[in-house]
Amino acid sequence: MIDHFDCDAFVSSVLEEDLLGKTDVTSEAVIPADTRFRAVMDSRDDAVIAGLAIAEAFFRRLDPDVEIDRLLEDGAHVPAGTDLMMLSGKARGMLTAERAALNTVQHLTGIATMTRSYVDAIDGTGCILLDTRKTIPGLRALEKYATRMGGAQNHRMGLWDAAMIKDNHVAVAGDVATAVKRAADAGIADIIVEVDRIDQIAAALDAGATHLLLDNMNVPTLREAVDKVGGRVPTEASGGITLETIRDKAATGVTYVSVGRLTQSAPAADIGLDYAPA
Repeated sequence: MIDHFDCDAFVSSVLEEDLLGKTDVTSEAVIPADTRFRAVMDSRDDAVIAGLAIAEAFFRRLDPDVEIDRLLEDGAHVPAGTDLMMLSGKARGMLTAERAALNTVQHLTGIATMTRSYVDAIDGTGCILLDTRKTIPGLRALEKYATRMGGAQNHRMGLWDAAMIKDNHVAVAGDVATAVKRAADAGIADIIVEVDRIDQIAAALDAGATHLLLDNMNVPTLREAVDKVGGRVPTEASGGITLETIRDKAATGVTYVSVGRLTQSAPAADIGLDYAPA
């Protein structure tokens, strides 16, 4: 199960987008109603797989009796050419579900694969990779699931599970200390505070920050910030971090590095569904 995700509702919504309450006119016209179809889903890329159970749900929605043999589980890192699942069922239902199932696995696998590359880049530093809220509206739970399959940890899921005081909050409140104190006085347990200057750190900590997001700092400044925090709260490097720069930033001693591009810019993986002769 994926927290905060309703698979039945998702499948219904996606199929409704394709069908608009009508039918798959191509399959209805071309494929006799009693025709059966055997197929194999495979990865044409070296990839970290995510979303197979959701793909399976699309096929089962349109053919409850479809036979599915899932050959591996989400999170598996596979070479190009690896078979992911075998399917056998009613041809019309399977072909109608095909695109929705593949789109989902391609997108989530792309995210998981990019995430794993970032995780591998900081291996041995002791730093933990986080995702962000930079997700496609409506797909956050799925996309954050995919980053977990790639080896990252989830940052906050939404606006409800932690306070994150950013520059605009500070601008409206007047200063960092005032903004943080108001959150603490409201009884919020987790207070993440974005700071982009060393001189903001003491004020944020004194007012009750429980986590500091060190925004757009270069490597020497990150080291100075980590030293100033002195382990009192977790620290997070964030802002414009790429695969080329992440290791140097992770090696500064920060607890976390967060990367928005994991969900914002990951390319889709090449996943296919091909007819498999009996």
